Amino acid sequence: MASNSVDMDPDVARRLFEEGATLVLLGVPRGTELGIDCKSWQVGPRFRGVKMIPPGLHFLHYCSVSSPNSGGEVGPKTGLFLTLKPREILLANWDPKEEDLDFSASKNEEEVTRIRETLQDLDPYLGPYPYEVMRKWVSLTDRISEDLAENLQPLSGRVCAFCDVIPELQLRHTKDRAEQPRNDTACQSMKEGLDRLPKMKQREGTELRFSTIPKKTYPPGATPAEITKCSMDLSYALEAVLEKNYKEEPLNLLGELQFAFVCFLLGNVYEGFEHWKQILALLCRAEEAMKKRRELYVGLITVLYHQLGEIPPDFFVDIVSQNNFLTTTLQDFFQFASGPGMDATLRKKAEKFKAHLTKKFRWDFDADLDDCDPVVVELPEGVTVD
Repeated sequence: MASNSVDMDPDVARRLFEEGATLVLLGVPRGTELGIDCKSWQVGPRFRGVKMIPPGLHFLHYCSVSSPNSGGEVGPKTGLFLTLKPREILLANWDPKEEDLDFSASKNEEEVTRIRETLQDLDPYLGPYPYEVMRKWVSLTDRISEDLAENLQPLSGRVCAFCDVIPELQLRHTKDRAEQPRNDTACQSMKEGLDRLPKMKQREGTELRFSTIPKKTYPPGATPAEITKCSMDLSYALEAVLEKNYKEEPLNLLGELQFAFVCFLLGNVYEGFEHWKQILALLCRAEEAMKKRRELYVGLITVLYHQLGEIPPDFFVDIVSQNNFLTTTLQDFFQFASGPGMDATLRKKAEKFKAHLTKKFRWDFDADLDDCDPVVVELPEGVTVD
């Protein structure tokens, strides 16, 4: 693990040396890709961990790499959120069978005390925290509290790039297997082929615990007119999400937006990107909520400013430009933010953000909206339109 030389303020360096936390990671195979926050390395033969880590929230991520003789293939990424205290030592051993870090040694006080007493000997084998990414990391996670990260990450404690899935039916007995569709004859159709595949589900405890975004954006018993209104202004759905998940701390929804983004950007979790899109669409298309939740929306602009600054330009070509999601969503947001009844501070901040994005990405937010396109809404059972 090589560290780039960074000009660090001597006072900061001394404070991090005295107050910083230490991750002692033993047995990590050479060549493993390992990173903390916005920086990653390839592990060298001398690597034993990371020192001088600023106290607070961090994201440790890694993926195993097969030996050069086996092709040197990189495995799926695994990550975990850690909240580190000043001078804390976390100890983990690499489990070659699971290809994962085992932190159980951190619960052994004797072992941790022994490591603390020999920390000076370990020091040459510990890479310094990449201080040059600290400002970037804080700007991407300043809304994520320790409790929020704990509540959103899987019960397993691991954020995995690929879902850990198991069959819905375990089929432990011969009789159970005999009742399943046979696979020794050719399929007559695509549907038959799909039906023969075992139904899979995500292993319990490995799911990210995001807020559920309601599919129905209108209240029970809504009239067709109310359904149309709630489909164009998503304030009802947004308020339902805040009421259920963040009644006391509505701004924690911005923390969830950041959490989803970090899972995608650093953890390679596509589900994080999809959830980020869902929350963003909900916030940007909630006109009435925008009028009364000034702090939430001023905070949203700041969060988005930092997030969009970290995405490589070709990202928009490959993913976001599909269905033109981001530009159309933000176009709605800017249109609402400049409308009547909006807070002057929010309006001004939105105008500056719009100008910034137009200049940086050459996006046109003033193109004609598809006002004439019909709005397709789902009517509740039993409701008909005469």
